Amino acid sequence: MRVRPEVAALPPYKQGRQAGAEAFKLSSNENPFDPLPGVLERVQAATALNRYPDASAARLRERLAERFGVGADGVHIGAGSVSILAQLVLATSGPGDEVIYAWRSFEAYPWLAVVAGATAVEVPLGAGARHDLDAMAAAITERTRTIIVCSPNNPTGPIVTQAEFDAFVARVPADVLVILDEAYSEFVTDPEAVNGATVLATNAHPNVVVLRTFSKAYGLAALRVGYAVGHPRVLDAARSTAIPLSVTAHGEAAALASLDAEDELLERVRVIADRRDRLAAGLREAGWNVPEAQGNFVWLPVGDETATFAAAFEEAGLIVRPFAGDGIRISVGEEESVEKVLGIAASVVKNLPEGHAGVRASVER
Repeated sequence: MRVRPEVAALPPYKQGRQAGAEAFKLSSNENPFDPLPGVLERVQAATALNRYPDASAARLRERLAERFGVGADGVHIGAGSVSILAQLVLATSGPGDEVIYAWRSFEAYPWLAVVAGATAVEVPLGAGARHDLDAMAAAITERTRTIIVCSPNNPTGPIVTQAEFDAFVARVPADVLVILDEAYSEFVTDPEAVNGATVLATNAHPNVVVLRTFSKAYGLAALRVGYAVGHPRVLDAARSTAIPLSVTAHGEAAALASLDAEDELLERVRVIADRRDRLAAGLREAGWNVPEAQGNFVWLPVGDETATFAAAFEEAGLIVRPFAGDGIRISVGEEESVEKVLGIAASVVKNLPEGHAGVRASVER
């Protein structure tokens, strides 16, 4: 069988490691809480397994359309937001085209471009492990078809501000798609952060599509439900490249039930955000240079020591997510995991040399 050389050279997506019964799984940014009240009952009630689901997930589209103040055709549902990312890149970008994104960011971005046959243009993160939107704007050429902005950025954590995003979009040609990936938006507590709903409400940039998911804050990672909100013509292009019937009836039922449990959701998000802030503060106190954390995870920029330090966490029963040569992402998990993470982190940071990117400059060694 002949395989495209660029695909043959592309490593497959690497999922966060699973954890044994005695370990904490902090590798996949999952919600440590069980599904929201009423969700399991709604999923169990969806018993017509011999029937295909509604291909458009119409009930969920209408519910989300009401929330965002758009028509139902301004919402598109997919099997996780990453599947919609793939659809949008396939719809806009092909051989000879360019897809721009910050790096390091979500590890799916490079292979989405390659699979589409497009050229990936990676723009290094700036100070504080933040998007350098000026550099991203400068990277736009006549070949640019898609730009992805991830806020909060996975895996490093910082947000893009509303002012920064507005200024950036104003510099992007109107025929270039801008995807605002907000998979972790519910956890954001910074009032200056970009908000996709605010961007869409102005109707000033029909080339912007906002992506969100039910996998993280809503705790439905196993059911794979994500959505996009944007101009119907853009979303029609994504629908044209989508695999039909990829959103299950159980996924739609669970998403609708989760939207009904908004009060419980907001309380859980508050708990996780507070736990995240305590974890980040404890890491900084121990001597770590932790970027602004606004998702449900924290980032340790350990560089070449990534594999060694990840092994130390694993030996302590903490399964974290290493990114070779760059750093370690640690998801905010159960409350009981916080002190264990801080204990191991405090013991290993001492092994980093003075001046290392992972060490706070103000810490005396």
